[in-house]
Amino acid sequence: MDFTRRETLALGAGAALMSFLPMRANAEAVDDLIAAFTGGAEMGDAGVDLNAPEIAENGNTVPVEVSAPGAKAILLLAAGNPTPPVAQFNFGPLAGSQTASTRIRLAGTQDLIAIAQLGDGTFARTSKTVKVTIGGCGG
Repeated sequence: MDFTRRETLALGAGAALMSFLPMRANAEAVDDLIAAFTGGAEMGDAGVDLNAPEIAENGNTVPVEVSAPGAKAILLLAAGNPTPPVAQFNFGPLAGSQTASTRIRLAGTQDLIAIAQLGDGTFARTSKTVKVTIGGCGG
């Protein structure tokens, strides 16, 4: 099969365009998930702590701890994963502390986002970039 130079350039441009579309669609999905959780409310920067390694040698098991004193719920998102929602932790009135820890799978270097619904109905957000050296979701 012989391609002309014009066809080769068109195929290359199409491939480059397709490589950027999933990332943009994923960013819109993350924004939609945040809007659904917060109801479109404004978010503060203080009140939620997210602990994750700066560099994860293996994306299959990345330890994450999130805490927000007095929180009713905490939403954890991995912005670069094919399925961004990682977990939602709900805390009742008898919860000893509003802290949760787990291990998650990350597809590659990306931002982790934690949003907490605080006891007074306000929301707080924090994020952290985790650099993954070996991909966990098929990478």
